[in-house]
Amino acid sequence: MAMRSDSDQTTESGREYARKLTASDIDRRTVLRSGAGVALGGLFAGCSGDGSSGDTPTETDETGGGGGETTDESTDEPTTTTSGGDTGEATNIAIISSPAGFGDQAFNDLAWQGLQAAAEEYNIELQQVEETNQANYGTVQSRLAESSNPDYDLIVMVGYQHTQALEENAQQYSDQRWMLINDHIDQDNVAGYIWANHEMSFQAGVLAGTMTTRELSHEGNSLNPDNATVGFVGGVDGALINAFERAYVAGAEWVNEDVNVRVGYIGNYNDTQTAANIASSQYDAGADIVYHAAAAAGRGVFQAAQEANRFAIGVDADQSVTLTDYQDVIMGSAVKRINEGTRMVASAIAQDNWSEVNGRNVLGLEEDAVAMVLGDTVGDQLPDVVQENLDEAKQGIVDGDISVPCSASGCNN
Repeated sequence: MAMRSDSDQTTESGREYARKLTASDIDRRTVLRSGAGVALGGLFAGCSGDGSSGDTPTETDETGGGGGETTDESTDEPTTTTSGGDTGEATNIAIISSPAGFGDQAFNDLAWQGLQAAAEEYNIELQQVEETNQANYGTVQSRLAESSNPDYDLIVMVGYQHTQALEENAQQYSDQRWMLINDHIDQDNVAGYIWANHEMSFQAGVLAGTMTTRELSHEGNSLNPDNATVGFVGGVDGALINAFERAYVAGAEWVNEDVNVRVGYIGNYNDTQTAANIASSQYDAGADIVYHAAAAAGRGVFQAAQEANRFAIGVDADQSVTLTDYQDVIMGSAVKRINEGTRMVASAIAQDNWSEVNGRNVLGLEEDAVAMVLGDTVGDQLPDVVQENLDEAKQGIVDGDISVPCSASGCNN
């Protein structure tokens, strides 16, 4: 049964699948931070080399890569460099962050990584636009669509937070092609890619439900097998993250119907301190494993796990690899191959194969687009029954024998 602790906040909202994302992997050709102070008449003014999410700059200082940024002082507009693998006219692609921002070592960075992979094969110029204020998304989208230098062949938007603004902009700029991650709009010029968050979260619940009643000791961290209690920390309390929560609870109960799941929400995706406070309250209440669906704020959950000498489950990327400072507490991560989606769409644009990728695309366990990846160091300490339960649950979901709550798009009730 899911239990919300007194400190819960309820404001809105294998390793082979995820390659290492380090600071140097985030090779910016151009990074734009377009916050509320951007002048609407010149979206591209005020370029910055800082692509971090703000709260942990030392983890997100990029040190270069295949491209660099220069600025034409007469126009105050940045020029981009190309890392394409072929010749001819360049394909121009821009990507706009979710509110978590780039440097999250998860959702946004995976999307960026896929574009970089496509740019290694094709003549693609990339422009990265960091916008963490959802209220500005309509303006940022429209300014990129109106741009003529360069004229963007594709604009990628990370996160469902872009949906409302895109509903208008996709119609107004019908010649512009868009990729929307984690949602879809029924327009011919939109490729909506939705990963089955609920399916991978069910697997996270299977991992937590399997281990919470077992003994495990790793580098000073341990489980309490006498107390079947686990936790969940979400970003925004809304339809999308509710699907993570409810599927996680269902997965834990699939293993152990008597498990208690304590639930808390941060209210955003970047407040690591609040995430740590909520997770700490869950550990204090008996949880020995906490799963987060909180993007960059999830670091706070890992910090709390280390302080409590307990364990946690990561999300989006294999966070035992991307956040090595916390690998001693990361039991596993629910990963989604966002990088494969952005790589595929960018490659299709470069080859003029839009019809192969546009429309609504849902990718889940059956396509191996999501998975439960065991931790880089903790995973080797887990009993065989963990993988056995994960395999059985996956097959049951694929075959339709296990019904996972909600859908890839979220919970509608």
